[in-house]
Amino acid sequence: MMEQTIFYILAAVAVIGTVLAITEKHPVHAILYLVTSLFSMAVIFYLLMAPLVAAFEVILYAGAIMVLFLFVIMMLDLGHPEKGMAPSWREWLPAALLSAVSIASLITVIVSRHTSAVSYPAAVPIREVARRLFQEHGLAVELVSLQLLFALVGALYLGKQSRGEGK
Repeated sequence: MMEQTIFYILAAVAVIGTVLAITEKHPVHAILYLVTSLFSMAVIFYLLMAPLVAAFEVILYAGAIMVLFLFVIMMLDLGHPEKGMAPSWREWLPAALLSAVSIASLITVIVSRHTSAVSYPAAVPIREVARRLFQEHGLAVELVSLQLLFALVGALYLGKQSRGEGK
């Protein structure tokens, strides 16, 4: 019952964080909301006994992909540094509250798992996950990597084009 309640709380945090990321006008704030949403999804994956997927969610999406987004935003100069120098507490409050709920839920899940006897499914070695990922789904992995490459090249092209028009 407790895990189900935590699941619904985290699902609400993910939805709220995503909606705020979509509706936010400042691109850096939107990325912070998206990171919060991705972190709550990682906690949901951990709650569903998929710690490897949760780790991938944090490392790959909340880490690497968001750094790529920040790079593109800085390169395209979409942010307004003069407006973002000293954000007020009201601007940070939604992201801080959503992050606090996600972190508190993660701590609750970890503490409850250590106090109760939970039967975990059979562990799958990382080598088996990698073998299945690249042998059975190799085409999908290559397509995703090509998508990321095309997005980066497109962002570079747009950035170069917008700077060339301003001169």
